[in-house]
Amino acid sequence: MNVIWIVVGAVGLILGYALQMARWLRALQREHYQGTSMFRFWRRWSWPSFRSLTFATLWRSGTLVLSFLLWCSLPVALVVAIEAHAPAIFVIDAIIYGVVCPWELTPRGRTSKLQWTRRLGTVALLGLVISVVFVVLGLLAHAELLVGALMVWMTPFTLAAAAGLLAPYEAHRAANFVDTARQRLARVHPVVVAITGSYGKTSTKNHLADLLSADGGVVATPKSFNNRAGLSRAINENLDEGTRVFVAEMGTYGPGEIRNLCAWCTPDIAVVTAIGPVHLERMKTLDIIEQAKFEITERAPVIIVNIDDPRLALWPARLRDRRVRTAGSRATSADVRVVPEGARWRVVVDAEDVATMDPVVGVQPTNVACAIAAALEVGALPSELERRLSNVRAVANRATVATAASGVVVVDDTFNANPASARASLSVLDEVSRGARRVVVTPGLIELGQRQGPENEELAREVHRRGMELVIVGRTNSAALLEGYGPQARRFKVRDDAVAWVRESLRAGDAVLYLNDLPDHYP
Repeated sequence: MNVIWIVVGAVGLILGYALQMARWLRALQREHYQGTSMFRFWRRWSWPSFRSLTFATLWRSGTLVLSFLLWCSLPVALVVAIEAHAPAIFVIDAIIYGVVCPWELTPRGRTSKLQWTRRLGTVALLGLVISVVFVVLGLLAHAELLVGALMVWMTPFTLAAAAGLLAPYEAHRAANFVDTARQRLARVHPVVVAITGSYGKTSTKNHLADLLSADGGVVATPKSFNNRAGLSRAINENLDEGTRVFVAEMGTYGPGEIRNLCAWCTPDIAVVTAIGPVHLERMKTLDIIEQAKFEITERAPVIIVNIDDPRLALWPARLRDRRVRTAGSRATSADVRVVPEGARWRVVVDAEDVATMDPVVGVQPTNVACAIAAALEVGALPSELERRLSNVRAVANRATVATAASGVVVVDDTFNANPASARASLSVLDEVSRGARRVVVTPGLIELGQRQGPENEELAREVHRRGMELVIVGRTNSAALLEGYGPQARRFKVRDDAVAWVRESLRAGDAVLYLNDLPDHYP
């Protein structure tokens, strides 16, 4: 009987451990192998707030409470098992927890599936080795099942420890790619335009590439490749001897990161689009965000700033020793302005009208102004702007507009929406709806730190003020969104269900805005 129990217990623990590994490896990978970021999700799944339970559906509240109670029962079961010399109590509890919790954080994933890469395999292997070492020590103490159960419970912690231990190796490995990229940049020697900002940097990057595309020899970092790994990869894979201009998007999660990027990818022209409440969860304050963004100016001889932004409007005074060009839409003192006027946008350079352009739905005039300022510094002529501006296009998943086969107008702003882009997207929805039914489908805004609740409440209030219908996806911001909009908002567990409702409910001429789309490791 003892042998049977050991075999059954071991099989159960292995199953529970494997499922916990799959769940938390997926979260760790999505959070760029940052253990502290993964722990934020572990806390959200394991310790749901009373407010989120209040606004959740009955079924969802039940699964959240079940996961919470099972997690809380584990330390109690461990103490009882040790005191009563009955390890089965803790082992059975750990098996149940490992198999079913968190219930909605599925091992396979729906939108953020596990991608089996070299780095993921290395972290998983080291995490397994750490767990096996502890189990072997438990075997020597004749407590192998008890320790095995403890490893199931501690899976997120062992994975975080593995990722942390491997971080120096990964940094050394990445340094080799950076060295290759540095050498390629030195050999090709393009004009480097570096772009950063809390938001607008990807759109500005693409607009600049559009403006310069007719000349050839322009390479821009793809998608949102804006960290060390992405930037070095873009250089190593895309730069060739014919590259004249390299447009590099630079992102940051904190001070020092952009400075390190500029040390080997030194900008000839630096563009800063905005300072706003993005990544507040990591950087805590707008002052720290501004400090991190300011690093892009340290080596750049030419700097372009959007002075529609009140913080950036103060930068020219701080940069008197450099060539500073200002851009904007509302600021009348900007060197380069794109001013919406009726059916056309007017382009003003150094107080002189030089071109007009047709408005492009989903394109922000301030981003175009920043791109024009950079294009002029690269060598484009003001007289050429009218022709070049005809190439400017909206960026995918950033307030782009399309009409479905059903006749429903779809506004897609699913990529990393922020408070500013959300307001702009609501205005786009107003513009394209032509007075018909308007629906906003959203999980809300994220990474806003302590401002996340108030910002989502304000977003929901604005949706209500505009007479739009609100459809809430998931639990992450449901409490704040319901607080701002009211109980008449519709709620769905996953985005697919919300999309199905939209397709069934909306008719030709109606309009829907998909605002943000969170991967499913978010609760």
